[in-house]
Amino acid sequence: MTILFNIVTPVLACAAIGYGWSRAGQPFDKGMVGKLVMFIGVPNLVFHALVSVEFAPQEFGEMAAASLASSVVFLGAGWGVLKVLGLSARTCLNPIAFGNTGNMGLPLAFLAFGDHGLALAVAYFVVNVILLVTIGVAVASNRYNPREVLRQPFIYTVAAALFFMLSGTPVPAALAETTKMLGNFTIPLMLITLGVSLAELKLVSLPRSILVAALRLGLGVAVGFGLAAAFGMTGAPRGVLVLMCAMPVAVITYLMAETHAGDGRHVAGAVIVSTLASFVMLPPLLWVLIN
Repeated sequence: MTILFNIVTPVLACAAIGYGWSRAGQPFDKGMVGKLVMFIGVPNLVFHALVSVEFAPQEFGEMAAASLASSVVFLGAGWGVLKVLGLSARTCLNPIAFGNTGNMGLPLAFLAFGDHGLALAVAYFVVNVILLVTIGVAVASNRYNPREVLRQPFIYTVAAALFFMLSGTPVPAALAETTKMLGNFTIPLMLITLGVSLAELKLVSLPRSILVAALRLGLGVAVGFGLAAAFGMTGAPRGVLVLMCAMPVAVITYLMAETHAGDGRHVAGAVIVSTLASFVMLPPLLWVLIN
């Protein structure tokens, strides 16, 4: 219980700070913070996480493949369920398919499994974001632009990190320390931004929000354990895969629904319900994964 408390408390505390900050009416420029995180924080966090931890390159490839497989299952199963229920895939498919692997997944993987877990989570996160900015945008907007991937700076830091990993070239100390320092602000800012976003969202159409949240979390846990068994994963890789699959609805799917003329109100409700439910679900899930 002490281990679980130490894992969950920092996540809740940072999110609560953001929530309280917003509810107190304090200014918070989410656009500026979001760009700071995505264009500076995440690339440096990704690079340092990959080059500072000793793990076999095949582990990175295996986790990336599992991430791709999980997204395929989420998209396929989600589309099928929504078709049967007569709900809009343009609005509801992305919230089912894409979890909050950045704001919550990376911090939890680090707190639960250390630097090794963070590096594995980065492998999952990279593939997940690439699919989100291509397939996810196509679902929400009815257009497909693969060039969006080239605008993501972390793609180039992954390539640089893989060069050092595969070639055995030592990372210059100055580069390692710089990327570590710049990456360190990313996780707290992600969680604080999550809290601010939750404070600003409004719950609309509770039944649909509960349905989408249940599909995201239920499918996430089932797919996570299923793929971990299929890939023969144990220990930290198994724990990270299940954890990343089981994340609540990503806040960015709400923004995508709003931007591309979907019904963002229902997605906002799913974000709130799934996030609150995940705080209840995470302690027993983590207990299973770390034991």
